[in-house]
Amino acid sequence: MLQTPSGGAGNGTTATDSGLMSIGTVLNVLRDEFPEVTISKIRFLEAEGLVEPQRTPSGYRKFSAEDVERLGHVLRMQRDHYLPLKVIREHLDAMARGEPVRLPALGRPRDSGDAEHRLDELGELFGEPEEPTVARLGRAELLAAAAIDEEQLAEWESYGLVAALPDGSYDAEAATVATLLVELGRFGIEPRHLRAMKAAADREAGLVDQVVAPLRRHRNPQTRAHAEARTKELAGLTVRLHAALVQTALRVRLP
Repeated sequence: MLQTPSGGAGNGTTATDSGLMSIGTVLNVLRDEFPEVTISKIRFLEAEGLVEPQRTPSGYRKFSAEDVERLGHVLRMQRDHYLPLKVIREHLDAMARGEPVRLPALGRPRDSGDAEHRLDELGELFGEPEEPTVARLGRAELLAAAAIDEEQLAEWESYGLVAALPDGSYDAEAATVATLLVELGRFGIEPRHLRAMKAAADREAGLVDQVVAPLRRHRNPQTRAHAEARTKELAGLTVRLHAALVQTALRVRLP
């Protein structure tokens, strides 16, 4: 359960006398459980209609304890169950009505024909980055989650599109990549066609690493601890920029 602060002066960084909190205070509260959450993430969830904070006459956001609790539910469903925002919204609405909510035991929908869920995941991929997770999948679990066979996975690995961790397991990102590769395959796009995209991703990762490297080398442990959060935030920005550039390039090709 998230603990929210009470009292404090209404100076823009603490809770107001009415119990409402600034976005900075909300960030500090959430980071106890979700250390990688950012202000941009909170704003993104607001833009998606997952939370509706009040606004002061000057336009500042003010969050109630219920808003913070709702944000905690959203972040927890993303982190622990990999649910797309549309499904999370449906669950929250059901909870508000007092209806029981059953959450999946493992990550993303496994039904390869569930295109709506996959489109939701694509929308999130080109928005904010996914929250970090400690979930790990075995090879058989990855094959089942993506509804693929051993030959397909081996081919993807040969092109460097999917890679196992040192212990032989796969992380949530590998499951996401596998899901997207399946969807692209439905349009006739094969792994060999994606070598340029993989090379571009490696270059973008290198650029992010250059920016974050000084934080990792800093002597202050707290600064080093922020390096991963900064990496996630920069990764999200590069993904969104890449998506926008692709959309622009496609738009100029339309008749």
